[in-house]
Amino acid sequence: MQGRVLIIAGSDSGGGAGIQADIKTVTALGGYAATAITALTAQNTLGVEAIEAIPADFVVRQIDMVLKDIGADAIKIGMLHRKEVVEAVAGYFNQIEDLPPVILDPVMIAKGGAALVAAEASQAIKSRLIGPHTHILTPNIPEAEQLTGMKIARLSDMEKAGRLLLDMGPIAVLMKGGHREGDEVVDLLVSPEGVQTFTHPRVDSRHTHGTGCTLSSAIATGIAQGLPVAKAVSRALRYVEIAIREAPGYGAGHGPLNHGHTVIRFD
Repeated sequence: MQGRVLIIAGSDSGGGAGIQADIKTVTALGGYAATAITALTAQNTLGVEAIEAIPADFVVRQIDMVLKDIGADAIKIGMLHRKEVVEAVAGYFNQIEDLPPVILDPVMIAKGGAALVAAEASQAIKSRLIGPHTHILTPNIPEAEQLTGMKIARLSDMEKAGRLLLDMGPIAVLMKGGHREGDEVVDLLVSPEGVQTFTHPRVDSRHTHGTGCTLSSAIATGIAQGLPVAKAVSRALRYVEIAIREAPGYGAGHGPLNHGHTVIRFD
């Protein structure tokens, strides 16, 4: 077991996304997962029915307890839900001298369309977390549109949005292209060194719940294990592609992935 990843995110009762997907991913890739839960959701593959908030100070207490004892080689941030939580997490990070690399997945909208953050929380993420506390930012197209205020339709738009987000301060931005149509999915890794393109075949499946959570946690695991950014991204994309292809087919809606495809099966 190599690479300690502290996950700050919400819980998915259906197990396909959020903390549950994060823990499975980190474990399947050989890392160690610790958590700070920001919100509880009542959801399944058909959608989110309810969200129960966790007090901001309790979120920070979870983070503090993990870092003071177990420590972390990388921090993955998913759904923060409320402005108070964003502010509390950012404030706590300001007090840490050697903050581990932070992989920020700016979760805003669930696969079924439900809003997962309050409107003021997305602005707080932009002003308080992107930049000073972000190693890698991993927005999908709708999230990048919300963060930049621009419409993204073409590959050139993705690159432009990625550069705008890079100007906010993160070390790298992974622009996820899954929302664009086509037989291939093109993702762009934008950094000060340039733009690296990752192209892979689109898997025709409704079982794609939690792909963003899974990808960012897979990247965080790679970073925690000492991989360079591009290698961590490449491995994570491959892991997610196989997880979609081998999805178990559960649920009547957007089903979960097979996070355990790397696990050796014992008789």
